[in-house]
Formats: sequence, C-alpha cells, structure tokens
Amino acid sequence: MSLVVVGSIALDTIHTPHGKREKVLGGSCVYFALAASFFTKPKIVGIVGEDFPNQYLELLKERKIDLEGLKIASGKTFFWEGKYDENPDFRETIKIELNVFSQFSPVLPEKYKESDFVFLANIDPDLQFNVLNQIRKPKLVALDSMNWWIEHKLDSLLKVIKKIDILFVNEEEAKMLTQRANIIKAGKELIKLGPSLIILKKGTHGALIFEKDHIFVFPAHPVEDVMDPTGAGDTFAGGFMGFLDKKGKVNLSLICKALIYGSVLASFVVEDFSVNKLLILTHKEIKKRFKEFKKLISY
Repeated sequence: MSLVVVGSIALDTIHTPHGKREKVLGGSCVYFALAASFFTKPKIVGIVGEDFPNQYLELLKERKIDLEGLKIASGKTFFWEGKYDENPDFRETIKIELNVFSQFSPVLPEKYKESDFVFLANIDPDLQFNVLNQIRKPKLVALDSMNWWIEHKLDSLLKVIKKIDILFVNEEEAKMLTQRANIIKAGKELIKLGPSLIILKKGTHGALIFEKDHIFVFPAHPVEDVMDPTGAGDTFAGGFMGFLDKKGKVNLSLICKALIYGSVLASFVVEDFSVNKLLILTHKEIKKRFKEFKKLISY
C-alpha cells in the first residue's frame, strides 16, 4: 500500500533529568516515518534548511523512507528547545525558531497523490486542508493538531476535521474543541464533528478510544525509565498507521492490533534521547513487547 505523512522536520535541543542533547534529529514527520518504516515504506512531505545534516538524510534513506516530498530551502531548519521535569507528561518550551518552516507550503509529488493512507501531523489546518485536496482517493486520513490552532484557527481546524477518519487529540485539546469539562462527553462530541474514530491521548496513562457506539480504555505500555518523551505521540501514530498501511485495510480487529503496535513503539522511543532507540530497534524486540502488551490487557 502507500502511506504519506505531512509535518515538521526539526533539530531539537532537549533537557531532561537524564541529561541534555543539542540539535538532535526531531520533528513529527521524522518520528512518525521511522516508526512506520517497521511495517511499510512511508513518504515524507516536509521542509528543512541548508544546515540540515546530510547524515540525517542518509539515515532516513537507509530506512527506505521516500524523501521525494522533502524540500531543502535556503535558510535554517525548524528548531525547538524544550525541557522536561520528573513528570514526563509535562514539558516547557524554551525556544522555537520556525526558520524555513514558516515558508512551508506542501506540494505533493504526483505519485504521493495516489496514497491510500494519509497522516496530517501538527501543522496549520489550512495547510492540512490543502494537502487533502491534493490526495485523490485516500482510504484513511488521520490528523493531529494542538491547542494553538484551536485557539487561533478554530474554523479552519473544524473544516479539515470534517474530512478525516481518525483524530488524534489530547485531553486538554478535546475539552477545548468541545467546551466540555467531562472527557467522556468531550470524546462523544468529537465524533459528531466528523471522524469515525477518536484517539484521545493521555500520555503515560494510555488513551481513550471513541467510536460512534463504543468507548475503549487503552493503557500505555509501562516504562520504568523515561529518558526523553519527545516524539512519543508521533511515534505512536507512526506505528499505528504503518501497521494499517501494511495490512491495506481497516477493521476493528486491525485497529486494536495497530494501537498495540503504536504503544509498543512509543514505549521504546522514550527509553533514549531523540530517535536513537528507533534506529537500533529490531523486529524481534517489537514482537516480544507486543506479546507482553497483549498479556497486560488480557483479563
């Protein structure tokens, strides 16, 4: 099948209680694509500057990630610096430099327009809508967003949400979108906006999954030592979407398996800084933890 992701590619400086790493590989596209690459050959649509290290480009190519949709522009790459304390669910943004990302206007290569599975990572909802208009007949479209777009571009965000199948959202964003204080009521209201599935992320506490007639409580795989939580949500989405793309179809049974694979990959990525763990991870380790996770949720 075919999977395309549209989002950010960044150089990150990360502070955690376990140390500091400067200008390491990051961005929603990167975490998503590396996770998805365990199942399929994802396509990236993004932008970087001339300062983006060639070694990172080679690393992505080695993972069979299609970079035809990646633009290298004059200027510097999107930069984010953040700090985590002992609670990995909370972070402080120290600095953001949009740089060439402020010019990002995604244009899909011709072959990308035939993609069956599409993930719209956290970017301006007007750009997300523009991307959707370039995809001819997608089987499944998923979207992630953030509170800034809810506060500043709500109408645009609601317009694109109507056209998608799966919405990834955290608890704060769900309440903001629906004006509901109760998270169950918020999840049910989100279904009414258009998507057939809501994946309500709760960080280290897992997720709530909403369908029209069902609610599922989905735990996160327990991790004893969280080194760096950056990109865990995008890694989760990459594992989820990558597995579905490999199968080429969507049903409740496959969605449940995809959720487990997403959680498993997210549990690995937080065990080291940046994407380091995803680069050395093996299929054998993934399958082993998948089996462990199934035991955790069997009653």
